[in-house]
Amino acid sequence: MRLPHYMKNYDDCWKQRILPRAVQKLNILPLYSQYILSLLLFIVKNINMSKSNSVVHSINTRHYSDLHLLSVHLSKFQKRVYHSGIKVFNCMPARIKSFSSDMRKFKPALKRFLLEGSFYTSQE
Repeated sequence: MRLPHYMKNYDDCWKQRILPRAVQKLNILPLYSQYILSLLLFIVKNINMSKSNSVVHSINTRHYSDLHLLSVHLSKFQKRVYHSGIKVFNCMPARIKSFSSDMRKFKPALKRFLLEGSFYTSQE
């Protein structure tokens, strides 16, 4: 990433905000964003394995349309792809989740969202 932007070895890419802008310009997802993309594509492809909150209870809450997250106590289960994928899916904006029934619309919308946000850590 340094050569195309004429950077020296000692230049701090993050302080100058050059690398994040270059990553967005080249449409390259950071590693954590690639993980989110893969995770959510797995969840959407296997959405029939999970229930929505509307099926579990009939109370109309703000999380009514989210996927139901099983309450588990073992961290071994909480770190699995399925459980963490549902947590990430439920955090997505409603406009992204609305495309979950059509993979051809969901994937580009999700990738565009991830490119705009450029998530580098799990806290973001």
